[in-house]
Amino acid sequence: MGKNEKTSLGRALVKHHNHMIQETKEKGKSYKDQHKKVLESVTEVSDIDAIIEQAEEAERLFAIHHDSATPVPINMDTGSSSSGITAKEWKEQRMREEALHASSLQVPRRPHWTPKMNVEQLDANERQAFLTWRRKLASLEENEKLVLTPFEKNLDIWRQLWRVLERSDLIVMVVDARDPLFYRCPDLEAYAQEIDEHKKTMLLVNKADLLPSYAREKWAEYFSRNNILFVFWSAKAATATLEGKPLKEQWRAPDTSHKTDNPAVKVYGRDELLARLKLEALEIVKMRKSRGVSATSAESHREQVVVGFVGYPNVGKSSTINALVGQKRTGVTSTPGKTKHFQTLIISEDLMLCDCPGLVFPSFSSSRYEMIASGVLPIDRMTEHREAIKVVAERVPRHAIEDVYNISLPKPKSYEPQSRPPLASELLRTYCLSRGYVASSGLPDETRAARQILKDYIEGKLPHFAMPPEITRDDENETADDNMGAETREGSQPEEEGKEATGLGLGLDQVLDDLSSFDLANGIGSNKKKQHKKSHRKP
Repeated sequence: MGKNEKTSLGRALVKHHNHMIQETKEKGKSYKDQHKKVLESVTEVSDIDAIIEQAEEAERLFAIHHDSATPVPINMDTGSSSSGITAKEWKEQRMREEALHASSLQVPRRPHWTPKMNVEQLDANERQAFLTWRRKLASLEENEKLVLTPFEKNLDIWRQLWRVLERSDLIVMVVDARDPLFYRCPDLEAYAQEIDEHKKTMLLVNKADLLPSYAREKWAEYFSRNNILFVFWSAKAATATLEGKPLKEQWRAPDTSHKTDNPAVKVYGRDELLARLKLEALEIVKMRKSRGVSATSAESHREQVVVGFVGYPNVGKSSTINALVGQKRTGVTSTPGKTKHFQTLIISEDLMLCDCPGLVFPSFSSSRYEMIASGVLPIDRMTEHREAIKVVAERVPRHAIEDVYNISLPKPKSYEPQSRPPLASELLRTYCLSRGYVASSGLPDETRAARQILKDYIEGKLPHFAMPPEITRDDENETADDNMGAETREGSQPEEEGKEATGLGLGLDQVLDDLSSFDLANGIGSNKKKQHKKSHRKP
């Protein structure tokens, strides 16, 4: 074989190799044509790329289904302004509107499909159904009395959820024990029943070691009264036990002050939780078979029962999976949205786990800053750090913040309510002063302080938890009785303070002190002091 023949053979192989690469690229042409970033969570359309992408997708689908498109009505009536009502009336109106439109706040449903459909037809149907769902939520956002929180806007993330719900026998919704109702999505439970009436949903109340025993008892009563299947669990405690290491976080030490024999209140271990999951899933399969329900081809050839894990980002799904498997199989990080694809993990011959990426479900009940403070949205997306710290200051008692950080927060002024929570500016400046956080401008580095405080709040270093709705007032009364001494010390002269606040007004010294503190906080106090001294030298 001559040199020319070898060269031509090499060129033919290279040409064939490039041809195969081109064919492989064409298989994913549908994604490349749309310039999509596959499986990147999008909760807010504030990015210019996300806005352009949304406009291109809407334009394409409107061109295909122009006749079936329903325009979103825009309210042009400016005379119905609600600026004249009080905050209490506004809150009542908002609660009525939320109750009225609660049924419209749903997770997107996967349209009906058959194995005979091709990829293009299935993709077009799913995109059309998803766009219809987005239009319904857009109509809710037009209502000025409703505040719709950021939610997942990437169709591919919702597709992962659809696959997990369809293949799972038992759905495990992982929630944070400090506020379970915030992380619970009732419509997801209803959707699982629509797919298969025999599917069950269990609440896995993670981070239960951050709750005192009496709080777990109250939540157990609430769940049992509302027929909610639940289990208390701590992924970090189970992982530490599995590795034979003590917990690094001292605030996660078990609560021994209030002992109880109630089995529903105990925090499950790894083996206990695996046995419970297997038992519940097997009961669902037996019930399905006893009623003569025909299984799909995939389910008929499947030997294991499947338990699917779903929930918000950063609630501990991946940590739970790693603790149950016994080794690190999924990535874990404090940044929400680490898991990108659903994955199946075989535990034993008859049990398989399915981990779904975290999703931010649409809701009315919280603000964007509450979602950042709760760890649902990444702290890196925080633009107004004081608003997020305000949530922390209102939920964590003043004395708890002082004890954890070993600081002394400024006390309320004599004319202010003595029981008010600390202001975000007070907490941030005091924390910066104690830690030496100074920005390049010479002012306190509040952004750095806010990130650290939010991290401590999410991890549980700053103690906080919510109580069930029906017993919130009773619990507040009990807490008020227990903390009567502390409140008395903080407000030792309430009558005199009331008289001072409602009397002749603020004294001149109080006004000057407030102005001085304001000037110092904004870096303009030094000039005024010099002017004040010069004015005294002249006479």
